[in-house]
Amino acid sequence: MSASIVSLRMNTSTAMVDRMVNFFVEHEDLRTKSWFLSNSPGPLFMILIAYLYFCLSAGPRYMRDRKPYELKTTLLVYNALQVVFSWILLYEGYKGGWDGYYNFKCQPVSYTTDPRAMRMARAVWLYYIAKLTELLDTVFFVLRKKERQVSFLHLYHHTMMPICAFIGVKYFAGGHVTLLGFINSFIHIIMYTYYLLAALGPQVQKYLWWKKYLTIMQIIQFLIIFVHTGQLQFQPNCNISKFIAGLLTFNAALFTYMFSSFYVRNYMKNKYQSNATDQAIATKIK
Repeated sequence: MSASIVSLRMNTSTAMVDRMVNFFVEHEDLRTKSWFLSNSPGPLFMILIAYLYFCLSAGPRYMRDRKPYELKTTLLVYNALQVVFSWILLYEGYKGGWDGYYNFKCQPVSYTTDPRAMRMARAVWLYYIAKLTELLDTVFFVLRKKERQVSFLHLYHHTMMPICAFIGVKYFAGGHVTLLGFINSFIHIIMYTYYLLAALGPQVQKYLWWKKYLTIMQIIQFLIIFVHTGQLQFQPNCNISKFIAGLLTFNAALFTYMFSSFYVRNYMKNKYQSNATDQAIATKIK
């Protein structure tokens, strides 16, 4: 390989890195820069590393020779607070733009200090904090020795959502991409209500037949976001980063696949196996 080709490739790579750096520097939202945990990704990554270390290593080792904690009161309080938090996020997202003010086809971020723009920016930051508090979901699974719940999907979802939320606070605190948080907050009202009822004990759990529908709602959520962000690639006059929209579209597609696989594995296969068992029993009786 000639020196000129090597030099050309290095220059091209350097230019791409420079463009990416310039993009993120230019699009930094100065309104949110001083807000708690919003200036640098360093603290977030430290939290996520500690989270993964505890859930995958330290936590299981600590619980190995111990009985699972019940945490009934803790779970009741935690899930109740998450329901309230999700209601606040839904309301703020609605008043911040999704009450009809925002355009579903193309809604660029408003970086002004207009009251409505600031309200949505604060809602984005609150959503980011909510994603951090939700890391406790996994911590509680570990302490209760619910190893089956600590799946790859669960860990990936709980790790990626704070990262996506941080990017939103840091660069896109408003506009088109906030639809995800708005819909997600609605689903979390139902989800944490389910967890709250489940924490009341077996006398209530027997009535919670609708768990699988939470997964269906999650899938629908990501399908909506897939379409909502994907269509931006075909709108040349929309002042929204196609690169960021593409990443969100890809992430929505990945989550759709992963949650759909989870649904098939946990609900569809069990149904087919149950039907096959019934048919086998019927055949033997005949």
